[in-house]
Amino acid sequence: MTKLRLAIVGAGPAGIYAADLLIKAERAFDVSIDLFDHLPAPYGLVRYGVAPDHPRIKGIIGALREVLDRGDIRFFGNVRYGVDLTLDDLKKHYNAVIFATGAVKDAELDIPGIDLDGSYGAAEFVSWFDGHPDVPRTWPLNAREVAVLGNGNVALDVARILSKHADDLLVTEIPSNVYEGLKASPVTDVHVFGRRGPAQVKFTPLELRELGEVNDVDIVVYDEDFDLDPASEAAIASNKQVMVINRVMNQWRTRPAGTASRRLHLHFYARPVEVLGADGAVTGLRYERTAPDAAGGVVGTGEFRELPIQALYRAVGYFGSPLDDVPFDSLHGVIPNREGQVLDDHDAVIPGVYATGWIKRGPVGLIGHTKSDAMETLSHVVRDQANWWSPASPDEASVVELLESRGVIYTTVDGWHYLDQYELGLGEAAGRTRIKVVERDEMVAVSNQQPVA
Repeated sequence: MTKLRLAIVGAGPAGIYAADLLIKAERAFDVSIDLFDHLPAPYGLVRYGVAPDHPRIKGIIGALREVLDRGDIRFFGNVRYGVDLTLDDLKKHYNAVIFATGAVKDAELDIPGIDLDGSYGAAEFVSWFDGHPDVPRTWPLNAREVAVLGNGNVALDVARILSKHADDLLVTEIPSNVYEGLKASPVTDVHVFGRRGPAQVKFTPLELRELGEVNDVDIVVYDEDFDLDPASEAAIASNKQVMVINRVMNQWRTRPAGTASRRLHLHFYARPVEVLGADGAVTGLRYERTAPDAAGGVVGTGEFRELPIQALYRAVGYFGSPLDDVPFDSLHGVIPNREGQVLDDHDAVIPGVYATGWIKRGPVGLIGHTKSDAMETLSHVVRDQANWWSPASPDEASVVELLESRGVIYTTVDGWHYLDQYELGLGEAAGRTRIKVVERDEMVAVSNQQPVA
């Protein structure tokens, strides 16, 4: 029987779902799959892109873990594509590769002052509070008044973590350095800005409700933002999610003035036009009031306002990163592809090279959407058998020999189990469920049952 040796670069939900679906698929060939990731632990976005106080979403790890624990998919962590392993290497050992590297950088926002000290990308902040090993251990939390630009779930995650009291995060797996940083934060007011109205937000009802449950934080909404136009009223009447969001925010409007020590403000119909600064640092935000355009969009009103702030976070989307020897669309931040088949500069299919997840379609959709996305890509992998690569060394041992010959200290599924138990042990010793290990060297050492420095 023909055997497909498949490499998948990226061990987040997109990569793991793709591997699982192919293993379970009806097919006329045998399959052997290796997952590679530059991080020592698997699960990608779920471990490093979801706020620690979202245990329901992090429960997805349970399903992903079941896939890896079956033993029919190998995991190689702490392996950097383009450094430890190249496309030429993959061609020597596999019939095809699927890139599932996601989108982890912040999309740009081109307004004056966006590069001032105190202006940050939300993705960087999320990586910090999630204990990503490749970001600094400290974060400059010295602002009393903060702006968050964006009306998606990431914007609400950032606003919630900034405004939440650090002690209320001890029930989560928040790393120790993150707890200490948030504990010292002097923040009193967090302002979230969206260009459009409350009926056009991109966050979910669950995310919104969670804001109202944060201890000692008052939610502030403004009556001027709720003079709804016909398009907004139609959205509320026809969409259950929008209906719930509208109901929640109108309940907040009727709340008496709060006495909490911190406030989280939601501003709608507000288009940021300039980050104000002095001596190179953020001092304020200038924004224009917008108005509905009768079609679900907005137009500028010419009315400008300014708000004093000392820090700003842009949560306007994620953006993919280029990969060595793989085409890249620098305008959209994706690998150019047709239904997952990677295309060259002339829009011709490149044999053996595929993409799935956010690096394929851009950062849209929830984690669960990656399943249908992976099925589309896999349908081409299966049908493209005539165009698979013909590897010179397809046996499974040859990949291990290659990594070891290059001195790559990789991690495995068993290594992840060791790290998992170690983190749970750190938590138990501190009276918590888990404390996430942050340092890469420590993660690798624990995974390989080596002494921790």
